[in-house]
Amino acid sequence: MTEAASSSNFEGLLRQALAPVEPPEDLAQRLESTLTSLTELAVGELEAWELSAMRDPRNWVRPAAAVVVGSTAGVALVLLRARRRIS
Repeated sequence: MTEAASSSNFEGLLRQALAPVEPPEDLAQRLESTLTSLTELAVGELEAWELSAMRDPRNWVRPAAAVVVGSTAGVALVLLRARRRIS
């Protein structure tokens, strides 16, 4: 194979691989429901948290993870809804 033929073949493959892909129609709705579910699960975990159990540092992992997951999902949910309002 000549260098020019392999170059055009490579460019064609690269163009095909990097072609834009449209997201599914319901992607925003599925993402919003997943983020809402994660936020609700984190809130439920924090509500079940007993303050007396926090004396032992081994019990800090679940509430800390719930705070991180809930906060991240909440912020992402706010951004998603704000973006939808702008569009």
